[in-house]
Amino acid sequence: QMASGLYVETFEAALKNDLALDMDNDTFKCMLVTASYTPNFETHTNKSDVSNEVTGTGYTAGGEALTSVAMTSSSDGTGTIKWDADDVSWTSSTLSNVRAGVIYDDTVTDDRLIAYIDFGGDFSTTSGTFQIQWNAAGIFTLDLKP
Repeated sequence: QMASGLYVETFEAALKNDLALDMDNDTFKCMLVTASYTPNFETHTNKSDVSNEVTGTGYTAGGEALTSVAMTSSSDGTGTIKWDADDVSWTSSTLSNVRAGVIYDDTVTDDRLIAYIDFGGDFSTTSGTFQIQWNAAGIFTLDLKP
């Protein structure tokens, strides 16, 4: 089973100010992929590196835009930064073998990859709603005070 993770090159470049990522205001999308896509967190940088995007009724290539995106820092002494958004869904969809979500920044050049979220198995819908419910801790949390 593949583990979820963040794409290293994107965050290294962002922390070095090589990218103009605005984690609060850019347009981020979540695309769905099958198990045939194997993420390489150290070399995949752009949406064009992602293969095996799902197809089906109720799904538009490139995925769905995330809403209420926000990056917040802790104020309780834990030293964490959380990045979160509203749950995302594809209503009235018929999709097969959905294994993971890939989040990318649709605002910056080359659509920089942000995160790969492995669902731990293949999921499908038949004229139903495919929804990703993000963890209460956020889509991801960076622990800056281990």
